[in-house]
Amino acid sequence: MVIKVENLVKVYGPIRAVDGLSFEVRQGEVFGMLGPNGAGKTTTVEIIEGLRKPDSGKVTVLGMDSARASNAIKQRIGAQLQTPALMPSLTVEELLDVFSAFYTRTLPVNELLDMLSLTESRKVLVKNLSGGQLQRLSVAMALINDPEIAFLDEPTTGLDPQVRRGMWQVIEDMKAKGKTIFLTTHYMEEAERLCDRIAIVDHGKIIALDTPRGLINSNFHEKAIQFELEPRPSEAELLKFPGAISVAVDLNEVVIYTDNVPVTMSAVLKYAEDHNLTSMLQDLHVRQASLEDVFLKLTGRKIRE
Repeated sequence: MVIKVENLVKVYGPIRAVDGLSFEVRQGEVFGMLGPNGAGKTTTVEIIEGLRKPDSGKVTVLGMDSARASNAIKQRIGAQLQTPALMPSLTVEELLDVFSAFYTRTLPVNELLDMLSLTESRKVLVKNLSGGQLQRLSVAMALINDPEIAFLDEPTTGLDPQVRRGMWQVIEDMKAKGKTIFLTTHYMEEAERLCDRIAIVDHGKIIALDTPRGLINSNFHEKAIQFELEPRPSEAELLKFPGAISVAVDLNEVVIYTDNVPVTMSAVLKYAEDHNLTSMLQDLHVRQASLEDVFLKLTGRKIRE
């Protein structure tokens, strides 16, 4: 194990931001942490990185106690910084040169620029970069010391789909080299594709931890019928549909989890017909349960709420 967290607690006044977290991260895996805003993800990651001190509990990183060996640990990990911490009057290339001086071991700046598709921006001042370029630069800074563990906090936020997939390839290449990646993300597709295991955190506690497929299989044996309808049936009405096990609604979007797709589908169509809403029934389809369904079931919220 390259990270071991035992009974971690961090309290801010009456709020237990981290409430007895315990988990381990294995070498060479992409470990994801998902949770609603305020769930305790950032505080947990900052404690592991050595940026905050816990009130109680123990964190071991690469075999070292994070509270006693933070300087040695920081040479061997990479932490994605948020854009306000960047030096606005330096160019991209100059900033990476500055940060490379902090470490005894570094990757060539040209290699990082190419890896993060920043070569054409190397002479651009940081303050003139777009949001997507800033995001890629923050990831480049996390990788400057060729870390054994990289902590990436929402690394693809603000990136267009093509660049996002390029970032996925960077992460997959790091994993292929035996690196460990600790990833937080709001994109469920990203988590399902990249993560070997995922911890779902809410109110400072881990409420589930497994592989993406394991999380789905342990929470859903049924399939999902999804559609939009205005006005939609109430949750009580939806639960009366034959075959319905549970439901989730978000404005006019409805998901019915069913163990009998044909009878539930027939009930949906009949409801629309009986209420003269056939023309309002949109995007009706059947799908497998997803990681987003698991998250909604366990936390009661969509990830961005």
